[in-house]
Amino acid sequence: MAEPFTTLTSLPMPLIRDNIDTDQIIPSREMKSTGKTGLTDGLFAGWRYTEIGGRTPEPAFVMNDPEFADSNIILGGKNFGCGSSREHAVWALAEFGFRAVIAPSFAPIFAGNCVRNGILPAVLDEVAIAKIAKAGDPVKINLAEQTITNNHQSWTFPIDEEGKAMLLEGLDAIDLSLKMAAEIATWQEADRASRPWIYLGASQ
Repeated sequence: MAEPFTTLTSLPMPLIRDNIDTDQIIPSREMKSTGKTGLTDGLFAGWRYTEIGGRTPEPAFVMNDPEFADSNIILGGKNFGCGSSREHAVWALAEFGFRAVIAPSFAPIFAGNCVRNGILPAVLDEVAIAKIAKAGDPVKINLAEQTITNNHQSWTFPIDEEGKAMLLEGLDAIDLSLKMAAEIATWQEADRASRPWIYLGASQ
């Protein structure tokens, strides 16, 4: 289970580039394990460091700006998370501490991976994102109300009901299925009665 997402207040980190793909979020050379941890050093490694494979910070890259050191929200561009379906990209973002990405659009698989790992993919148009970036204020995200608010304005964002419920309760896909454990057990009992030959050799 992920940490439930209810509200989040943070200064958003502006990374407003279109078509940021999963290999830019975490290059394949940085994927040294199959687990969800140990990925933070590789996050945006191609932009974050001055040389390939190195760890010398690139001063011009926004992640290395002390102003955004505690940011939990990314402001992105169109088609955020395109490219391969590697879930490592979302794992790296989550492990680093990002809980939301606000962008005009997302690659569908990436958006689904976000929801299943406790990160909110919030869609706002380019004008709204530009206003948020220009204001330079912290924003508050209220998932229940589906609002993003700063000191000047409030915006609403869409999210499907299943994704919203998963984030609010901190559920992954398995957790969501287990919420129907009683219904699943009832169906299995009825199926065992109607097709007993299917269950030959299964524990009783």
